[in-house]
Amino acid sequence: MRLERPTLEDIFRARRRIQPYVVRTPLHHYPLLSRLLGFEAYVKHENYQFTGAFKVRGGVNLISQLSREERMRGVITASTGNHGQSIAYASRLFGVDAYICVPEAANPDKVEAIRSLGATIIAWGRDFEEARLNAERLAEERGYRYIHSGNEPHLIAGVGTIGLEIVEDLPELDAVIVPVGGGSGAAGIGTVIKAVCPEAEVIAVQAERAPSVYLSWRRGEIVETESADTLADGLATRRAFELPLEIMRDHVDEFVLVSEEEIKHAIRLYVERAHTIAEGAGAASLAAGFKLRDRLKGKRVVMILSGGNITAKMLREILCGG
Repeated sequence: MRLERPTLEDIFRARRRIQPYVVRTPLHHYPLLSRLLGFEAYVKHENYQFTGAFKVRGGVNLISQLSREERMRGVITASTGNHGQSIAYASRLFGVDAYICVPEAANPDKVEAIRSLGATIIAWGRDFEEARLNAERLAEERGYRYIHSGNEPHLIAGVGTIGLEIVEDLPELDAVIVPVGGGSGAAGIGTVIKAVCPEAEVIAVQAERAPSVYLSWRRGEIVETESADTLADGLATRRAFELPLEIMRDHVDEFVLVSEEEIKHAIRLYVERAHTIAEGAGAASLAAGFKLRDRLKGKRVVMILSGGNITAKMLREILCGG
């Protein structure tokens, strides 16, 4: 079944729907980062959301539109952490039982955050892909409403509201850099940017050690990798998702990969130059900005800091390792 792509009108409707439940996050300009990068650096602080990450926008938009029958059945999804928190938070708001399948080695802080929001954790599998297959199996067996982490138009429309806030705060932007795990963020934000500021570039970024979406975008077909072993768990997907990929192929101008060391460097830069905390996925946009700094020189560039849910242990090791 072909899924309908969310439109700009869908994203405006999503904003009205989610406004009471999410934060309109700030877009801050950082002179110290700008001096280092050689372009006017703006950071969209999705790490300031209640759940510490951007995905809550999509979760609220989707759960709020479930039918009464779907709410009674309960929902199930798979996540490495941030998407799971989004669904758990939204489910608590609207009185829905939520079951979140996570990999056995998932970020313990994110898992505890999901549990604290009232969802049931089901830990199984070595990575996100195995957790996703487990969620699909349980949905079939138990009758839950399965929520795919990428192939859901309401999720994409919800996170697309980030793009609306960006163009309102910085109408004359030149580029937006968006981290990609499943691709809902790049798809939603790209839909807005290309409709409202068509001359602005949309640049996607994924981890070198988890390049499935990058490879799929370049080849024009779904590519699955054997592993997604990156410290940026929000980028750790082994298989691209059909709907976000289709949208990204129309709206993403450039797609880059960043190394583990480049991500760590970006996490340190956020602490040193912006006094803010980024998880690996959230820092990937800054890592890409640093990599592309010569080409972006003198431009107004927005970097999406998609989340700040990094463990204290990992942050300490990265800062000390610098």
